[in-house]
Amino acid sequence: MIGERIRKIRSLKGYSQDYMSDLLEISQSAYSDIEKNKSKIDFQRVQKIAEIFEVELNDLISFDENQVFNNTFNEKSNGFFNVEKVITESFDKERISYQEQIIFLKEEILYLRKKLDEKKLN
Repeated sequence: MIGERIRKIRSLKGYSQDYMSDLLEISQSAYSDIEKNKSKIDFQRVQKIAEIFEVELNDLISFDENQVFNNTFNEKSNGFFNVEKVITESFDKERISYQEQIIFLKEEILYLRKKLDEKKLN
């Protein structure tokens, strides 16, 4: 279901439910219900979630970990697995993923500090 896919991608991105609910301008419990498939999700909201995740809408809708794994390891060269290519591509993707997560965590720290500062002022 779409909620499970959203949860998996959110988790892979390192985003919290609070962070997502703030960006979607809904309560955390409403966001949680989306991930648990307890509430219906409209097309505009799915589009917004895809934008937040920085993925194509189709990738969000059809996200499948097994398919990603199979696509990576089924690339063949001359009838044999091109192990060097797979390892290099996996390393590059992992490095980019870590770099993106570091950037996200820095942004989230700034966001959370801002929220704390707002609470201190009130």
